Amino acid sequence: MIQEESTQRTVALMIRTSRLTESILKKAMIMYLREANNRPETHGRISVRKLLGKDQGANTMEINNANIRTFNRVAARYNIDYAIQKDKTQDPPKYVVFFKGRDADVISRAFKDFCDLNERKRNRVSLIEKLKKLKEAKIEKAGKARKKEKNIDREESR
Repeated sequence: MIQEESTQRTVALMIRTSRLTESILKKAMIMYLREANNRPETHGRISVRKLLGKDQGANTMEINNANIRTFNRVAARYNIDYAIQKDKTQDPPKYVVFFKGRDADVISRAFKDFCDLNERKRNRVSLIEKLKKLKEAKIEKAGKARKKEKNIDREESR
């Protein structure tokens, strides 16, 4: 019962006509099917089976969980078709990315951007550390100002 429901699809057509005949309905269905079949290919994340079924061979790359979102953004920017599989055999799970691009230049450029983004993220100083340094600098500056005030007060009292 559930399988039958999932295999059947419902299509809603809106037709403006004075009288609905079967020939008009047939023409509308043909137009709908023609448009549905002529949809442009989508790029981005697809299943591994569909990716490997395409004409070119697929390349692979291993990434960790923190880098998946970064890779998604870079791949979308360069219109790369890719699929992600989780490798559960390793203790911290790694992700294997299968990807295809229209040519090798696009893939190499996207990979270079991906690596650059990861390096920038690693070398970036956290906001909390910046705030701690600013707080320490402010305390030092306030301490120097107090010492100057004490020295000025001592000189005036003499």
